[in-house]
Amino acid sequence: MKLAEWMDNKLPVIVDTMSRCVNCQVGVNTEKRFNLAGQKAVHAVVDEFMGILFPGCHGHAPLAENHMETMLNVRIRSAATLLAEQAENAFRYQCEFEKCKDCGDCRKKAEEAVMALLESLPNIRDLLQRDIQAAYDGDPAARSLMEIVMSYPGLQAIAIHRVAHVLYQKGVPLIPRVMSEQAHSSTGIDIHPGARIGGGFFIDHGTGVVIGETCVIGENVKLYQGVTLGALSFPKDEHGNPIKGIKRHPEVRDNATIYAGATILGGETVVGEGAVIGGNVWLTHSVPPGAKVYNQQPQPRIQTVE
Repeated sequence: MKLAEWMDNKLPVIVDTMSRCVNCQVGVNTEKRFNLAGQKAVHAVVDEFMGILFPGCHGHAPLAENHMETMLNVRIRSAATLLAEQAENAFRYQCEFEKCKDCGDCRKKAEEAVMALLESLPNIRDLLQRDIQAAYDGDPAARSLMEIVMSYPGLQAIAIHRVAHVLYQKGVPLIPRVMSEQAHSSTGIDIHPGARIGGGFFIDHGTGVVIGETCVIGENVKLYQGVTLGALSFPKDEHGNPIKGIKRHPEVRDNATIYAGATILGGETVVGEGAVIGGNVWLTHSVPPGAKVYNQQPQPRIQTVE
């Protein structure tokens, strides 16, 4: 039987079965009273904010200095309008999912979140300037600050995180996670939008870094590739469901350095100020300020060839 003939016979049954999933709770977005926030639209918002934070970089055309103010005004208005629309959809979906009453507050909450983000932009820019300088100071291979802006995945990941974190703090559903996963996909760095990260933050190389939702990271912290700041376990309620909203991830205090492959777990685990955690260390308890934590030096066997 040829494909065309097979589809004539079989496809109606398959289509009928698949179309019934319009009533599924997840994985389907149809035109009802509203649409879900669109992944492509959120990605476009991220691209716009990258262009706002780094004018003329990351694929955006250079701006004439005498038109900088005008162009930023236009770009911010455009990004804010698109983000407000997507945030409203996200809030309305959350209300539908949680079976809230139709209070009409979704647009208000969306606009308040966008206004909070716009008011945070100067502070985000200042934090990113510190992040850029930290990367330059911390990497002997860096030849210029613009090299870091244009090519370092750690800076891209933290820039997107700083935008997503403001929206997360304002309770915007879905969108901050879409933003963080966009950064994860393009950089290999997975930072949950709930993580609180101070200025002067530098991720060297970056691939495989994981930073959990309730992580708290202080000022001037440096991480290398493959570092995990994760949960030790997932406490469950009497029904066996994971308990949400509790601190599950470690705190890393100011001026700490964590080398490649280290795994630090647990909501009560604190890496003290100025501590150094060596490569491939597995740590589930706190260490004091200034501590140096290393695995025991291995004894390699060297076989000579006669």
